[in-house]
Amino acid sequence: MRDRNQEGGLLEEVIGIYFHTKVTKGGRNLTCAALVAVGDGAGKVGLGYGKARGVPMAIEKGGKEARSRMARVSLVGDTVAHEITGRHGASRVLLRPASPGTGVKAGGTVRALMRVVGVRNVLSKIYGNTNPINVAKATINALTSLRSVDEVSRLRGVKVRLFHPQAKQKEQPVQATEEAGAAE
Repeated sequence: MRDRNQEGGLLEEVIGIYFHTKVTKGGRNLTCAALVAVGDGAGKVGLGYGKARGVPMAIEKGGKEARSRMARVSLVGDTVAHEITGRHGASRVLLRPASPGTGVKAGGTVRALMRVVGVRNVLSKIYGNTNPINVAKATINALTSLRSVDEVSRLRGVKVRLFHPQAKQKEQPVQATEEAGAAE
């Protein structure tokens, strides 16, 4: 389930819907919960978990929480900036950058999050617990831990070059051939 929200053109994806039953003296009380991912498709993502008596209200609450928890993600082209592992509970999610045309090689939970954040080429692997809630939180942990080249340069105090499958390298050999042609 994916749509463009009216407010700000955000992508919203329902990752999972869960039902809980509480047995009381008066009978069974059924409640619903929804895990929702929201993103702008260009490097911002949020995750929310909403609970209510009905499914539509749970989705609405989860989407509202996800919009309030949106965070910026460092991307290079349409993939992640570097290899990273995110952790939450017993789940670990490995994300690796990929060349153009690779696609999103990921399970359902990670794929949904990659779709809303705007990543089109990535390789991933889930280790440990595959509970969708823990996997989603581990993926968010990995995405928010990504660092850009400028941030790494600033932290280290030296200039850092990026060797990445989608990094655009400056064409310096063109100048060399012009100088060689002028010397002949």
